[in-house]
Amino acid sequence: MRAREFITEVTKGKLPKRTQKPSKGLMTFSDSEKWNTDYVQYRLGMAVAMSDGHNSLDIDAKSWFGKSKTAAPYSAEEADMLKAALKAVGANYQDLNHGDLESEELDSTDTVSPVANWQNSPQNKK
Repeated sequence: MRAREFITEVTKGKLPKRTQKPSKGLMTFSDSEKWNTDYVQYRLGMAVAMSDGHNSLDIDAKSWFGKSKTAAPYSAEEADMLKAALKAVGANYQDLNHGDLESEELDSTDTVSPVANWQNSPQNKK
C-alpha cells in the first residue's frame, strides 16, 4: 500500500462528479486567518439567520472576545491559579478587567423589564 492511498491531507482533493451532481449549491468556506473554522461556522450561522439574502448585514465578524477562549475567575486566588496555569501551558492571555474582580449590577437591574410592554404577552391578551 502506498502512503498516498491513506494520507489524504497532502493536497486538497477534487470533488468527484458522482458527489457533485446531486449536491447543487454546495459551497466550502474557511477562516481567512486560518485559525479556527469552528468559530467562523458559529458566526456564519448567526449571520445566515439574520439574512434576507438581499440586504447587507449589520453584524461584527467577531464578538468582543474574537476567537479567544474566555475564563472568569471569581476570586483573587482563582485569578492567581488561572494565571499560573496559563503560564505553565504557554498560553497568551489578556486581563480585560485589569485585575478588577468586583462585580457590579447594572443600574437597570430589577427596575426595567425588557418584555414588560410586549404586545403578544398572555397578560395583554386578557
